[in-house]
Amino acid sequence: VQLVESGGGLVQAGGSLRLSCAASGFTFDDYVIGWFRQAPGKEREGVSCISSRDGSTYYADSVKGRFTISSDNAKNTVYLQMNSLKPEDTAVYYCAADHGPPPLASNSGLLLRLWVLRLTYWGPGTQVTVSS
Repeated sequence: VQLVESGGGLVQAGGSLRLSCAASGFTFDDYVIGWFRQAPGKEREGVSCISSRDGSTYYADSVKGRFTISSDNAKNTVYLQMNSLKPEDTAVYYCAADHGPPPLASNSGLLLRLWVLRLTYWGPGTQVTVSS
């Protein structure tokens, strides 16, 4: 299994970036695939994920309304469109995947925390830097 991210970079606050994740070695059947990020000195934070079972999407409260996750199963590729970027979005963004249904949780935030804890695969990451 291999996940390779691309699309990171330096952008001014208010700008946009689109991250891509090319997956190989598995198909998107029955997986939860998405993104987490990690800033220096901070823990991993689940950003967004999508379930291949039914296309359900989940977002951290900090990115709701600004980020959009999507997938192209034919290309085994997942995208994260990031708009209205803020300096606090600065981090290394990792594409990640885990087999099975999404974790059971009462809200998206908890679901993403549980998903990050059980992750099986992730890529090398791509740096996103948002300047103020």
